Amino acid sequence: MSTIQKLLIAAVSAAAIASACGSANAAEAKTIGLAVANLQANFFNQIKQAVEAQGAEKGLKVITVDAKGDAATQVSQIQDLLAQNIDALIYIPAGATAAAVPVKAAKAANIPVVNIDRNAEGAPGDTFIATDSVASARQVCDYILKQAGGKGEMLIIHGQKGTTPEVDRTKGCSEALAKYPDVKVVGELWSDQWHQDEGFKLASDLLQAHPNASIIFGQADALALGAAQAVKVANLGHRIWIAGFDGDTAALEALKNGVFDVTATQQTQKMGRMGVDAAIALAKGEKLPPVQLQDATLTTKENVDAFIKNHP
Repeated sequence: MSTIQKLLIAAVSAAAIASACGSANAAEAKTIGLAVANLQANFFNQIKQAVEAQGAEKGLKVITVDAKGDAATQVSQIQDLLAQNIDALIYIPAGATAAAVPVKAAKAANIPVVNIDRNAEGAPGDTFIATDSVASARQVCDYILKQAGGKGEMLIIHGQKGTTPEVDRTKGCSEALAKYPDVKVVGELWSDQWHQDEGFKLASDLLQAHPNASIIFGQADALALGAAQAVKVANLGHRIWIAGFDGDTAALEALKNGVFDVTATQQTQKMGRMGVDAAIALAKGEKLPPVQLQDATLTTKENVDAFIKNHP
């Protein structure tokens, strides 16, 4: 029996106990569980802050747990949330592996699930709130490829393999690349946790192997900032254009200061508020669209000030 199967059996068993205790699918939500992938990431912290603020405004108790990037830890944490008789679960999977387990456990306990940013392959929540990463990554890559003159060698630092943002941002950038036959992707590596130190290490390795590269797409701002560090250290003597994705608060300041060149600013605060409203509606038995995609805004030095002043 695989580790995933064992996790699923344990989680569903715990959910059955929680369901037997009652309180699931309450007419009025009173307590919401928020399971976050990794609060070290500014993006997830912004969602947490928005969920907790919106929950307080609606008179809800929000119980937040942080998986710190570990899927097995997250499964255990969500078992604990189910045992606390939450009325709905807002869930950001810690990775592609075992992402379906908490959804199946919550459904076994008749507890509605709102996925934000990442969906669970094969076991989606009742609604999925996220940025349209395909369209936004296409915009970001199109911008950076134009800035590079439509030619050159490109490096891609992917996010966590198999997660919804990684898959969608890869697809969007690939669609942009199809219009630039003189740009060649010469190196790609995947991060484990979307961290800046990973971006630095992966970009350093890629630049050592491909010193003529002139374009880097980091699929998150942290990866792009790490790549910018690596470019500075490598001191290769030519211009390297760097793109990120997210609109993290620290990254927006770095963008203003010319550390990297472009990002897509997500409506992070809005998605957190939407998550709470969706949880309340689902707990009442209302039906919501299975997917609710939000726009991100292409952000450069020219328009970054507005997002620094007021993050959406």
